[in-house]
Amino acid sequence: MQTLRLNETSHFYAVGINYKKTDAAVRGMFAINNNAYDSILQLAPSSNIDSLFILSTCNRTEIYGFATDADQLINLLCTQTKGTKEDFTRLSYTKRGIIAVEHLFNVGAGLDSQILGDYEITSQLKQAVKFSKERGFINCFLERLFNNVLQSSKTIRNETALSGGTVSVSFAAIQYIKSHVKINAATQILLIGTGKIGRNTCKNLVDYLKTKNITLINRSEDKAAELAAEFDLNCAPLTDLEKYINSSDIILVASNACEPVILASQLKSAGSKLIIDLSIPYNVEEQSGALPNIHLVNVDMLSKMNDETLRKREAETPKANEIISKQLIDFIEWYNMRRNAPALNAIKLKLNQIYQQRDTSLLSDKICPVYIDKEKIQRIVNGAASKMRLKNQHGCYYIEAINEFMAIA
Repeated sequence: MQTLRLNETSHFYAVGINYKKTDAAVRGMFAINNNAYDSILQLAPSSNIDSLFILSTCNRTEIYGFATDADQLINLLCTQTKGTKEDFTRLSYTKRGIIAVEHLFNVGAGLDSQILGDYEITSQLKQAVKFSKERGFINCFLERLFNNVLQSSKTIRNETALSGGTVSVSFAAIQYIKSHVKINAATQILLIGTGKIGRNTCKNLVDYLKTKNITLINRSEDKAAELAAEFDLNCAPLTDLEKYINSSDIILVASNACEPVILASQLKSAGSKLIIDLSIPYNVEEQSGALPNIHLVNVDMLSKMNDETLRKREAETPKANEIISKQLIDFIEWYNMRRNAPALNAIKLKLNQIYQQRDTSLLSDKICPVYIDKEKIQRIVNGAASKMRLKNQHGCYYIEAINEFMAIA
């Protein structure tokens, strides 16, 4: 495989923490919401960083960008986190150059997800890049890399079974409910949060539990009402949250609040309940799990569930890696050609100057001299481009191209 010339990409980094070394509580300390993301982008220029994006999900918080060193990106990220820079540095991984590029391909494909092949990462990546691009922080390199990663992910989804079957955090929650609670006509379910994960969870509740005894509550009441109408469910305002906490048997929390929306004090006398917290950071106060009437489950517990679908997905990993390799080569070829563009433009400019200066009167009147020589020029430039892909000798190819043109002119 071709390799990127790291002297050109040595300032591209991917730095982050994920589920492999940290639990959900720690990841919550470094979660980045949109307000924090916006603040980081506003601070970036003062740190001499002009190209970056941040991917913050229940599995990971990662910052991708160009910097003098990785510490520069870590400092910027940790200006907006509850966790300290020291803790982040101790728990984080740093990838650089082509290794960072390949890591993003793996993340986008779901190969690095807590649940293998989890396709929700694609929409999360799109949102992360869009947020940064709208504020002017996606350069040509990141734009092309992002597009190649998306193409790779799409091909993997269409040509492999890596994301086959139904396995995601939201579906794992439904599996957990089915194995621990007997659903009947009287069972009352409360879903807090109707964003991307909340919507998927709602659909799975309706499809797999075959119940309509579900109440939706969201900070934005319009979103809850819209989703409730789509599935013929009940919705309620946030002001009624405590009332529905008391009356519900099962509570799923998929909100995106910075602080817990359900407190232990609200649950002490609320009766027996199963509560599933799908949020990072936790949106159910951790002490709630110590109450004798509460069975609290978080995303890390759900992600440990294994089934036949996951085993089938694991068998598709080699196919996914092969697709990534092809897209990675495509990106590398684009990158190397982009690096060669100034030299190729210089060759073309010089050949055009020679053409304009030379006497064309010796050419046959029956043949258009402009067409002939423009065609020759482009053929020589293309030949130089092919050679540059294989070996970086710009000066040699510059002289060679001029000699070739003079020889055939």
